This record gives sequence, C-alpha cells and structure tokens, in this order.
Amino acid sequence: MDTRVTIAFLKERRREICFSVVFAGIFAAVSYLYNIRRDAVEYAFLLAAVWLLLSGAADYLKYVRKHRNLAEAEKNLAAGIAGIPEADTLLEKDYQRILSRLYEMKIETESTGRIVRQEMIDYYGMWVHQIKTPISAMHVLIQTLEGMQVTAYDSEEIGDTSSLSGAEHYIKGMKLELFKIEQYVEMALTYLRMEDMSSDLSFKLRSLDVMIRQAVRKYSQMFILKKIKLEYAPVETDVLTDEKWLVFVLEQILSNALKYTKNSGERGRISIYMEDGVYVEQENNPEINSMNSSEETERCLVVEDNGIGISPEDLPRVFEKGFTGYNGRTDKKSTGIGLYLCKSVMDKLRHQIWIESEVGKGTKVYLSLTRKAMRHE
Repeated sequence: MDTRVTIAFLKERRREICFSVVFAGIFAAVSYLYNIRRDAVEYAFLLAAVWLLLSGAADYLKYVRKHRNLAEAEKNLAAGIAGIPEADTLLEKDYQRILSRLYEMKIETESTGRIVRQEMIDYYGMWVHQIKTPISAMHVLIQTLEGMQVTAYDSEEIGDTSSLSGAEHYIKGMKLELFKIEQYVEMALTYLRMEDMSSDLSFKLRSLDVMIRQAVRKYSQMFILKKIKLEYAPVETDVLTDEKWLVFVLEQILSNALKYTKNSGERGRISIYMEDGVYVEQENNPEINSMNSSEETERCLVVEDNGIGISPEDLPRVFEKGFTGYNGRTDKKSTGIGLYLCKSVMDKLRHQIWIESEVGKGTKVYLSLTRKAMRHE
C-alpha cells in the first residue's frame, strides 16, 4: 500500500469524514436526550460503521486504480491523451476538456513549427546549393587570371614585373577569401543537417589514414598559401565510424589550426599523429561523464599546431555553441560554431574529443575514436 496515496485520499475526503463524525455525534446526543434504548443505538451505529467502511474501501480502491491509470497515462503521454481514465464528476470533465484543448493546441503549434523549420531548411539548402555556382565561377576567373599572368611573364614585351607581383598578392588573397566562403557555406549546410544526422549515419570499419588524407587534401592549397608545414606519417589504424561525418570533424579541426597558426618568425607547423591521451571528465559534459570513469588513457588521434593557443579560462567553454572566447573577439570573424559542430558530431558517433592548449605555444586536439557503449537507465 502506498502511504503517499493513502494520505492524499484521506486529505481529499476529510470533509466527508468530518461530516460523518458530526452526524454520529448529533445522533448520539439526540438518542441520549430522548432516552432511546442503548442497544438499539449501538446496533444502528454498527450498521452505519459497516456501511461507511465498505463504501470507503470501495471508494479508496477506485481512487488507487484511477491514480495508477493516470500515472500510466503520464508515461505514455507522447502517444496522446487517449489513455487518460474517464471522468466521473463534472469538474473532472471540465479539466479533461481543457486538457484536450491544450493538447490540440500543442499539436497545432508543433505542426506549424515543423512546417516553418522545414521551409527554413529548404530555403537555406537551396541558397547553399545556389551559392556554389558563383563560387565555381570565381574559381574559374582566378584560374583565368593565373593563366593570363603566366602568359604575361612569358611575353618578351614585359620589362617591369612589379605589377605582376602585386597581382600575385591579390590572387593569393582572393583564393584565401574564396576558400573561407566555401568553408562557411559547408558549415551552414552541416548545421542544417545536424537534426536529422542520426538517420544519415553509416558505421563501417574505415581506414583512418584515408580519412586524414581527404581532410588534408581539401586544405592543401591553404597549407601552400599560408606556408605552413604539415607533419604527418600514416597512422595505420582502422576505426568503426561514419566516414563522412568524421572527415567533417577533421576538416574543422584543420581549419581552426590553419586559422590560428601564424607564419611569422618560426615557421608555422601542424602535426597529425597517434598518442596515448588521458581523457579527464569535465563538468560541462554530463552525457559522457555518466558513461566513463574520471580518467581514461586511450590511443587517440592528435592534431597539434604551434599557433596562438587558447587561454585557460576559455578552454572549458570552447565546445559551447556560439562561444568565441578571447581569440574570437580578437579575430572579429569567428562564429563559435565549428567546435560546437565537432562536439555534436563526435557525441552522435559516440567518440570523444577534448583539447589541451597553452597560450603562445599551441593547441592539441585529441580524438578518441573508440566507440563508447551506450548506457541504458
């Protein structure tokens, strides 16, 4: 017997109980004043008490049954309110009518929200695909300019090549900015696809080297234009993952490394290698914390740069949506979305990602690609 339910039942029936006690007191007083036989009064009280106990027990059992039905309906509320027990009183019918109306309004609101969101996704998806046409056209124009530049250099009529050197500088700048545009467009498309990402996952045993090369190949022009050295030797490791989404994570990490690695004085360098990493639980990661012990040593893929680094106060928040930190405020162009998307993707892949960094010395991004078992409560 649930004591909490019993106490609630007694509280709700306190008026009926008080009424019965008062009625019994009046009956006893009147019987005493009119000298009614005591055995008759006691017999009447016994019959009344038996009737009250039986009706009270039936009422209590009905109350408990309705409570259990309501608790079960609450568990299955996602399927609708059809499982709610039938109302017995006018007030219960009023409450159920209000509840039904609220549920209908909720369904209408969710339906409208889904339509609006789908329209937004369709619009931005169309925009992303349409913007690729002028981007491709700009690539062709840059290639044409480079061809004209080569022709001008080869021409015997050119004496002063200083203007051509200036043109090289502008072409380099155009390439860098065009690459950023492509990156932001792809990031926007990925952000729109994140909600339905689970239906797009395809887990297979993949070569990690193949995925690393895909990401490096995409940024090869950036390495050349920014004169940043890449240190990478095959890691010869296979991982169970989704190739497309893990490549996206690697691309975003390389993008950040290139962005914040300057080629001044000591040559900029980015290294990719395997290392034993120690994952330390962070307070802002409760989902991962519930599955792992406080520290774990794992074989991890590391992307290291010797760039400007991340300040200690910013480091715990780098995976938050929209957080740019000191570097972002200095750069003025950071969106705070890249690492958030990386963390979201890695969580859905059931991999882990964490960062170690020191201001002025560089940053290490650790990717633990062992899939963590999902823990069911």
